[in-house]
Amino acid sequence: MSRLPQGSLIGYMSSKVKEGGGINLAQGIPGYDPPAELLESLRKASFKNVHQYPPGTGNFRLADFIAQSFKNELEITRDDVLITNGATEALSLLFLYFTQLFKHNFSVLAFDPAYESYSRLPEHFGVNYVSFSDYSQSSIDFESFEKHIRENNVKLLFLSSPGNPYGRMFSESELDTLCLLSEKLDFYIIFDAVYKELYTQQKPYQGLKHFGERYIYVNSFSKLLSITGWRIGYLIADSMHMKGIRSMHDYTGLCVPSVLQEALIDYLEGNNSGAEYIVWLRNQVNKVFSFFVPELEKMGFDIPPIAGGYFIWAQLPSKFKCGFEFAEKLYEKEKIAVVPGIQFSKNAKSYIRINIARPEDELNSAIEGLKRFVIA
Repeated sequence: MSRLPQGSLIGYMSSKVKEGGGINLAQGIPGYDPPAELLESLRKASFKNVHQYPPGTGNFRLADFIAQSFKNELEITRDDVLITNGATEALSLLFLYFTQLFKHNFSVLAFDPAYESYSRLPEHFGVNYVSFSDYSQSSIDFESFEKHIRENNVKLLFLSSPGNPYGRMFSESELDTLCLLSEKLDFYIIFDAVYKELYTQQKPYQGLKHFGERYIYVNSFSKLLSITGWRIGYLIADSMHMKGIRSMHDYTGLCVPSVLQEALIDYLEGNNSGAEYIVWLRNQVNKVFSFFVPELEKMGFDIPPIAGGYFIWAQLPSKFKCGFEFAEKLYEKEKIAVVPGIQFSKNAKSYIRINIARPEDELNSAIEGLKRFVIA
C-alpha cells in the first residue's frame, strides 16, 4: 500500500475535488438545498437584534424546543441540553471531559469500522483506543465483548446507530444489553444519533430509557436539514456531568452563532419541526440506495446490509486489494473522490466509503465513471 498522507483521508480526498474539480463522494456533504422556509427564516433573522454573543449554553428557545421534543421519552429541561458547534464539538467536548475524569488511565472503544472522531480523538490526546471487530456480524458476541472491555480497561464507548461509515443499526436487545453492561463493567456510553432519521426501513431504537449517569446523547441538525456549514449540534447529559461539560465549553466552543440558532428555531417552530423536509430527505436517500447499490454489486463490490445513514460501505472487487490506491487512481482517471476504508479501520484496507446523499445526475455520472475504471 502507498504511504498514507497525514491527517484525515476524508479531507485529503475532498481537497482533490476542491482543487481539481470532479465529483466529491468522499465528504459527507449533502447535495441538496436546505428547506426554502429555513432560508427565509435566516433572511428574517438577519434583521433581528441577535448579532452578539448568545447564551453559551444555547438559544433558550432552541434548547427548550429540543428538551420538549423528548417529552415522550425523557423528563428533561433546557438545563440538561448544551448546544454545540455541530456534533463534532459535542463528541470532542465529551471526550475531553472524560479524559479529565479518568486522567488518561483508560481506553476508548468503538465498533469497527468506526467514525473517525471516535478513534482519532484518543490518538491525538494520548489515550488508548481499541476497536471491537464484531460489528459486521449479524449479532454481537457479548462474551467476547465483555472480555475486551475488562482486558483493556475501557471507560468510554462511542456508539452510533445508524453508523458511519457502515450503516448498521443496533437492535433493541443489543443496545439494552450494552447499557446494562455499562453499569456492570463501569463504563460510559456516548450515543451518536446524527443519522437517526435517515433509516431505510425501521426507525432506530435509541435506548433512551437508559439515559442517566452512564448514557449521554449527541445529535445535530447538520445532516437532517442539509446545513452542515451551520454547525448546530447538541448534547444531552445528566446533571452530574453537565456542570463540568459546560465549563469546558466556555473555553472551547464558547457558543454557536446566534443568528443561525435564531433562524433554526423560527423554522422548527413554524414548520412542524421540519417533518416534511425530513421525510423527503429520507425518501431521496433511500431512492439513491435502491439504484446505486445494485450497480456497484454488478461491478463486483461486496456491500453489507445498510439500515440507514448517508453512506455505502463497500468491499472492493477482488482484483483490487488496496482502498487507498483504488481511491487515488479513481480520482486520477475519473475525477471521482471516495474515502479509503483504512480511515475507519485498520482491518478495512480493501474497503471504501461512498457518500450517496448527492444529486441523481451526479451519481449517475459517478456510476458510469466507476464502471469504466473497474471494468477496464
